[in-house]
Amino acid sequence: MIIIDWYFRMKNNKKSALIFAKNTKNGSERNYWLCIVLASLVGVSLYLFIIYSAISLIGPSLPVLVDCLINPILITLLSLVIFKEKLSINKVIGFIIASFGAYLLITGGNIGVLQPNSPNFLGYIFALLAPLMWSIYTIAIKKVKQFDRSRTDFQNLKNISIFGAIEFFILIIITGQMNIFLNNFLNLIVFLCALYLGLGAFVIGYYIWSYSLKKLKSSSVASFLYLQPFITLILSIIFQRNDVIGLWNIIGGLIVMGALVIINYKKQ
Repeated sequence: MIIIDWYFRMKNNKKSALIFAKNTKNGSERNYWLCIVLASLVGVSLYLFIIYSAISLIGPSLPVLVDCLINPILITLLSLVIFKEKLSINKVIGFIIASFGAYLLITGGNIGVLQPNSPNFLGYIFALLAPLMWSIYTIAIKKVKQFDRSRTDFQNLKNISIFGAIEFFILIIITGQMNIFLNNFLNLIVFLCALYLGLGAFVIGYYIWSYSLKKLKSSSVASFLYLQPFITLILSIIFQRNDVIGLWNIIGGLIVMGALVIINYKKQ
């Protein structure tokens, strides 16, 4: 993000400004930075740590299914509370159906997977926490735009990414993974994967998400997450990853998708 920022500043012949430069156009500077730190914590450092931990424990497909299909529900609920959006009858019905679908999606019809003695208990807990982190991040991003409209989406994302990188690095140290980081620092395959995740998934992906939130309602943006789990499942099969996912998980996902259609349905 810093390199891209430097490139655009040089291209536009603008002097580099301090990241923490005070915004004199409004009096919400403190609230702006509190939301930036919150967004970096729940949307970058903790979110990435949790989702990658879940993937390493139970494979990629189920965590992505839970993350992408539960997220729209949580985002809509948080929007109802924070942004005072109205709760229509179709939303109430949709949430009830989605709750049942979410149960099947997460547990596969077996509540025992959420018991502490289950071999994949920690993986399921991480899979449940990931959508909560992303939902809070989405709301924080919208609040950031309310507190400061003078900064661009890229400036906001740059600030979030810098805080998130620092926090994530601290997590690496706390969890004792510094030796893994150092041992693989010059690994070409790891570097190429990191380059894709950093430039593709983070810089481009997060920017598109942030820009979309500015143009559309949170629930509408979240609805486009429906495509991600199925693409992940296909790629997982292609690359022969071991996944903890079964028929009832898929049925639960389809029920959640149907519920989300009901939640976002509008009469013409």
